[in-house]
Amino acid sequence: MAERKVLSKYFPPDFDPSKLERRRKPLANAGPKVQTVRLMAPFSMKCTSCGEYIYKGRKFNARKETTDEKYLQITIFRFYIRCTRCSAEITFKTDPKRMDYECERGARRNFEVWREAKLNEETEEEMLDRIEREENERDAMKELERKTVDAKMEMAVADALDEVRLRNAQRERVGKEGEVAGVQREERDLEREREEMEMEEAARRAFQSGTGEKVKRLEEDLLLTEQDCGGKDEVAVPPPTFVRQVKKKKDFSAALGIKKKSLV
Repeated sequence: MAERKVLSKYFPPDFDPSKLERRRKPLANAGPKVQTVRLMAPFSMKCTSCGEYIYKGRKFNARKETTDEKYLQITIFRFYIRCTRCSAEITFKTDPKRMDYECERGARRNFEVWREAKLNEETEEEMLDRIEREENERDAMKELERKTVDAKMEMAVADALDEVRLRNAQRERVGKEGEVAGVQREERDLEREREEMEMEEAARRAFQSGTGEKVKRLEEDLLLTEQDCGGKDEVAVPPPTFVRQVKKKKDFSAALGIKKKSLV
């Protein structure tokens, strides 16, 4: 036991170091890394060679191989086991996408109800694809709605321009017609004034006598009479009374031939 602790070791006199064989270590990236591991069957399966059923949880000495496949930067491993009856090689690998294992060859996985329901469910990748597809469809709908709004706006602008042009044309036409109408209105006003002057002249001639004197109206005569009577004594007019007067009843008996008896 003490020999392993010494600093110097014994070399025989016939020792030749040139006769020693040089051994190189295998390269790190020479091939897939394989190591022996102890594992349990991750699912129940049936061997395709002999028909032996291998239940879930049975222990095996397996070879673990690191593959070049990856899913979302997760390395996928492959495992090699042998059937307990015929020693046929069975291979399965990890499935990070479904968080399960996938049987490759040598055996067939038994039916599992919960697994079928899980496979029918939407995975995360499918959900992401569906969301992306819906967003693309939504973007297409938004683009269509934007194009529809732009088309409506263009139509509204075109209608407004047509209305402005029509209004300007009407104003120009009304302006030209207004000048003509103004001249006609002035002519009508002059004609009306001339007719009124003629009517006043005819009325003045009608109220003149044959000698050329103006005929006086009744109101003027009354006014002159009141002016003449202004120096005399005015007649006192009694104030009005509002006493109720009882009317006598008429006797219709004589008209009807009725004779009244005299009270003697």
